[in-house]
Amino acid sequence: MMMENGLSMEYGDGYMEQEEEWEREGLLDPAWEKQQKKTFTAWCNSHLRKAGTAIDNIDEDFRNGLKLMLLLEVISGETLPKPDRGKMRFHKIANVNKALDFIASKGVHLVSIGAEEIVDGNLKMTLGMIWTIILRFAIQDISVEEMTAKEGLLLWCQRKTAPYKNVNVQNFHLSFKDGLAFCALIHRHRPDLIDYAKLSKDNPLENLNTAFDVAEKYLDIPRMLDPDDLINTPKPDERAIMTYVSCYYHAFQGAQQVGNVTHVPEPTRQYTYVPNNYNAETAANRICKVLKVNQENERLMEEYERLASDLLEWIRRTMPWLNSRQADNSLAGVQKKLEEYRTYRRKHKPPRVEQKAKLETNFNTLQTKLRLSNRPAYLPTEGKTVSDISNSWKGLELAEKAFEEWLLAETMRLERLEHLAQKFKHKADAHEDWTRGKEEMLQSQDFRQCKLNELKALKKKHEAFESDLAAHQDRVEQIAAIAQELNTLEYHDCVSVNARCQRICDQWDRLGALTQRRRTALDEAERILEKIDILHLEFAKRAAPFNNWLDGTREDLVDMFIVHTMEEIQGLIQAHDQFKATLGEADKEFNLIVNLVREVESIVKQHQIPGGLENPYTTLTANDMTRKWSDVRQLVPQRDQTLANELRKQQNNEMLRRQFAEKANVVGPWIERQMDAVTAIGMGLQGSLEDQLHRLKEYEQAVYAYKPNIEELEKIHQAVQESMIFENRYTNYTMETLRVGWEQLLTSINRNINEVENQILTRDSKGISQEQLNEFRSSFNHFDKNRTGRLTPEEFKSCLVSLGYSIGKDRQGDLDFQRILAVVDPNNTGYVHFDAFLDFMTRESTDTDTAEQVIDSFRILAADKPYILPDELRRELPPDQAEYCIQRMPPYKGPNGVPGALDYMSFSTALYGETDL
Repeated sequence: MMMENGLSMEYGDGYMEQEEEWEREGLLDPAWEKQQKKTFTAWCNSHLRKAGTAIDNIDEDFRNGLKLMLLLEVISGETLPKPDRGKMRFHKIANVNKALDFIASKGVHLVSIGAEEIVDGNLKMTLGMIWTIILRFAIQDISVEEMTAKEGLLLWCQRKTAPYKNVNVQNFHLSFKDGLAFCALIHRHRPDLIDYAKLSKDNPLENLNTAFDVAEKYLDIPRMLDPDDLINTPKPDERAIMTYVSCYYHAFQGAQQVGNVTHVPEPTRQYTYVPNNYNAETAANRICKVLKVNQENERLMEEYERLASDLLEWIRRTMPWLNSRQADNSLAGVQKKLEEYRTYRRKHKPPRVEQKAKLETNFNTLQTKLRLSNRPAYLPTEGKTVSDISNSWKGLELAEKAFEEWLLAETMRLERLEHLAQKFKHKADAHEDWTRGKEEMLQSQDFRQCKLNELKALKKKHEAFESDLAAHQDRVEQIAAIAQELNTLEYHDCVSVNARCQRICDQWDRLGALTQRRRTALDEAERILEKIDILHLEFAKRAAPFNNWLDGTREDLVDMFIVHTMEEIQGLIQAHDQFKATLGEADKEFNLIVNLVREVESIVKQHQIPGGLENPYTTLTANDMTRKWSDVRQLVPQRDQTLANELRKQQNNEMLRRQFAEKANVVGPWIERQMDAVTAIGMGLQGSLEDQLHRLKEYEQAVYAYKPNIEELEKIHQAVQESMIFENRYTNYTMETLRVGWEQLLTSINRNINEVENQILTRDSKGISQEQLNEFRSSFNHFDKNRTGRLTPEEFKSCLVSLGYSIGKDRQGDLDFQRILAVVDPNNTGYVHFDAFLDFMTRESTDTDTAEQVIDSFRILAADKPYILPDELRRELPPDQAEYCIQRMPPYKGPNGVPGALDYMSFSTALYGETDL
């Protein structure tokens, strides 16, 4: 089966087939890769220390194969082939191949991994290989009740931790994350080491550290996991935990094998009491029951014998086919056999697996029934016992494994032969193209007439060639390795391959000798002009960075800067002071560079060297350095003055920030407190309306009295803006938010005063009591969940229902409610405000005047006449109201009228909106 890291493995005992789904999640997660790297390193070191060594980096220390072979020798107790001590790549590959061959000899077939990946330090491949070793030598042989490997180890953990509180082992990741499972395993076998009663599921870090420390100190189990990694990883790596738990298993099982075993007494035998009135009918029933059980048992025995015979016969017929190794040495023939084998695994074997499972189930069921019915255990005929079948089945699986390995190996060998031959030709062609003309070039004497700079160029070119030559060493080794593998696989044209390989190796030796000879000649020619060249080179090395420093320094000293805080300007001043502290060293460097030029001039003049003053490494001159250094010395004090001016500016800005913040941090909370108080009064549940109005006007006066504080803040804010200050870390308030808060406070007070005055007017004009008003307000507030002072249509409807207003759920009820909405929300805003709600409720709950009542009242004043005279109005009504009626009443146009008669009926109807008056 394929692991996710590219490593393919197969086990003869079928274990890896059971693990297929579990194996697909591993190394793709970086957190799991980190855990595996730490755990596997500790596991390897726990064995390598027996040989007096250890590894530090698992993907580096196994690359040469030496410690890998040593690890396998320690854990297996066997001696591997002698390792190659050479440092060449093919030596390392040979060692790793020996290790992989040894692993394969232990029943583990590595299908798609090459030694080159281990030698190259491929971490995923290395971790996969170590996991294979751990499975084979630490986990595979674990057996609990015929369960092997992972299932057996999990069952062992479940049984050992079953009595412990807060421990439920269901897997090898989350079940161990809080550390209690590790502590329970230790306490079950060594209760003297851990006080389990003091542990808590809420302290996973303490639990993990306790278990790991105790295991390392008393059980010789090294720390293989990091508690922080386990806690912080959503799902810890399963392989890392399995590796660590397997160490517990081996530690405790080893202790039990030397006598540290807990003995459990056998259960007490029970006897059956038979009463005295045991009559013939009862006896007959008992006999029938017993015979029925016996018949069923015999049926199961016969079925077991039949299934066992059939399964064993099938295995006997299949084994010769699996043991056959005959092939026509062609890829097509091997692929045909491989397809036949896959058909066998896909179609022919699964029914036999089911047959074997049914056989075991029937056998266990039979033994259980025999035991429950006090019968002796069933012993199958010779050669058909469960162990016989298991052994035959294991033999079949081993034959399958060996057959598949042979098929895959033959397929790989035949495929690889042609691939390797083509690969050898390709690499040899590329190498010979590269070497063409190289020997003539190395034997040339072109450097004899060169000047120093030309000689340097030739030497650099030669150094580049040496690097190129060294880089091609791997290609030559690869060509030799491929040729060796072609010989190993018995390639048909090995003679021509070996001859070509020998020619390449001989030419490679000649190129190495010629390269060294030319290098010696170039060094000798260079020695004559080296002194002056060294001075030129030293000047270039020192002048270039110093010139860059001068250019950068001049730019920095004249660079404009923008700062907004004291910290920023102080940082600039500190950096400038640090820069000035380096000027002394810079002056020394300047003098050293100038002296190099002077020394060159002296040597050139003394020895009359043509072109000796020309520096081939740089275009910089001493004059350039002198001019730029003088500029820097003049710019430093100018920068000092600029920074000092900015410091004073930022100090003033900081003072303005603090002034604004101190005032804003007082004004802001004050506005918020006043707003909360006004809002609470506006809810209408604190005292009478007159009390509410009085308190609101008191708040209004207090707010206007507080206005100078806002004006003072405005002045400070103006200064802040003029100073271009855009942020203030001393307060969360801005002038804009304070202005908005102030305006909202004034608006809220005025709105609430107006609402309370309207409520007083409504109460007095409608004659409703304070209790009714409070009830209306309480109901309105109950459904105004967001305290917005308004209700949605649904909230308004619920409020009416709560006040006992009957609204039907039929279509007529919907029409009635829409008419009510048209009254309380005439503008169709989608909301009902408290004033409209109160007006509606007062009209619904009070005895209001009507046009007819007013007409009857005017008729009494007019002595039952259909009209009324102005004198009658002035006599019966207050003067202002009498004049109001005289000015607005239309003249009476009916019968029996007199001059000046007024129509009080039309006037009364118009008062209630029933005419167009």
